[in-house]
Amino acid sequence: MKAVIFDMDGVIIDSEPLHIKLEMELLEELGGKITKEEHSAFVGTTDYHMWSTLKNRFHIEEPLEEIIDMKRRRFIENIHLVCLVDNFEQFVNILYGEGYRMGLASSNNRKIVDIVMDRFKLDKYLEVSISGEDVSQGKPHPEIFLKAAKKMNVEPSSCLVIEDAENGVIAAKAAGMKCIGLKSPYAIGQDLSQADLIVSNFNELYLDKIKGLFD
Repeated sequence: MKAVIFDMDGVIIDSEPLHIKLEMELLEELGGKITKEEHSAFVGTTDYHMWSTLKNRFHIEEPLEEIIDMKRRRFIENIHLVCLVDNFEQFVNILYGEGYRMGLASSNNRKIVDIVMDRFKLDKYLEVSISGEDVSQGKPHPEIFLKAAKKMNVEPSSCLVIEDAENGVIAAKAAGMKCIGLKSPYAIGQDLSQADLIVSNFNELYLDKIKGLFD
């Protein structure tokens, strides 16, 4: 293992409850309605994929870019409600102390990725950040993880991905990387079974256990 690539929402920041709330509220305002279980199918995908799907399903008239921008602005206005995932900071400090390279690969848009990087001072640890806007194909396609590895000049087979969504796990494995599935209490119905290891909290991860995945 030479590098670790983190998903952002639900892995670095505890933001899924806010995303779910804002997206379901906005959808209702636009004339649509889905259950939390239906919403879970969009976890780990890009804004474009989710809102284009919902726009077509509910025949929403508002332009796609306008819908995405509305959601983006509402999230930014509420960013003060978001905190780091439990024990993420302790875990990333261990990796940092051991000299591992680290990056972020999020389906979220570039503006929010940059705001999160700045708010939580993640530049100290994460040398690369790839957003959903930086790739042509979102998760479960492996492009985002392959791009992160290339930017860090690390072979995919030497990378570990930490994900909380089924689409992200599929993307990581398709990229030829090891993957740890982080079970989120908010990610309903996410099948993480393709991951090499599944945990519920960063405090369950020890370097020896992680390095053992690469043996």
